[in-house]
Amino acid sequence: MDIASIIGIVGGFGTIAWGILIGSSLLIFWNLPSVVIVIGGTLAATMLGFPLKDMTTALKSSKKVFMYKIAAPDELVNFLLDISTKARKSGLLSIEAELKNIDDPYLKSALQMTVDGMEIESIESVMQNTIDLTRKDGEVGPRVFTTMGGYAPGFGMLGTLIGLIQMLSTLDDPSTIGPKMSVAMITTFYGSFIANVFLLPFADKLKKVNDEKITNMEILREGVLSIRAGEHPRILGDKLKMYLSEDKQNEMAEG
Repeated sequence: MDIASIIGIVGGFGTIAWGILIGSSLLIFWNLPSVVIVIGGTLAATMLGFPLKDMTTALKSSKKVFMYKIAAPDELVNFLLDISTKARKSGLLSIEAELKNIDDPYLKSALQMTVDGMEIESIESVMQNTIDLTRKDGEVGPRVFTTMGGYAPGFGMLGTLIGLIQMLSTLDDPSTIGPKMSVAMITTFYGSFIANVFLLPFADKLKKVNDEKITNMEILREGVLSIRAGEHPRILGDKLKMYLSEDKQNEMAEG
């Protein structure tokens, strides 16, 4: 569970609710037609711009905003250094026993190819193609949510224009101007709220998760290729430390 996402959602709701309750009731900010215009219009426009498959992918990926597990880069580096040391001392076949303890299918497949004696160029090609496909698939969710974040305020403005037109059509009754003006502005509020509290932050978080995943895959690629080439673990460490923060690099140097 990503605590930052929970804090962000609760904080966003709480800040807006606090600002409303200072001067009024939350009930006056509820208007069903406005909700339908913003949410329905945003979904309709997004479906027009993206295939249904992308919409489904984005919806499924949204759970990663709150729940995702990605190994720390330094853990991967240490694991690869251990495997490299073992392979250096006892040969590539000695790491086959480690395969059953590896849950990551990407790493497991790469090490299996290494144990099987596949050419290094072939291993690199397979691993790089997997990275490219993963990067491409991971871009779908952020792109869909970013697009929705752009549509929502636009439909909020459309709802406001609808409300203003309705208000102007009844100017002969001054008592209706205030309520209708209020309803007109609520639609803009909905559009901005949904975009800035949900859609755009969702896109940013999914992009971050995908970037971290790709970084880890690149670490594993560099590590496996180095092991397959029979390079010294020290050389592997020098290659992989560029993926670590400065503090982790210092810890690695001290170790």
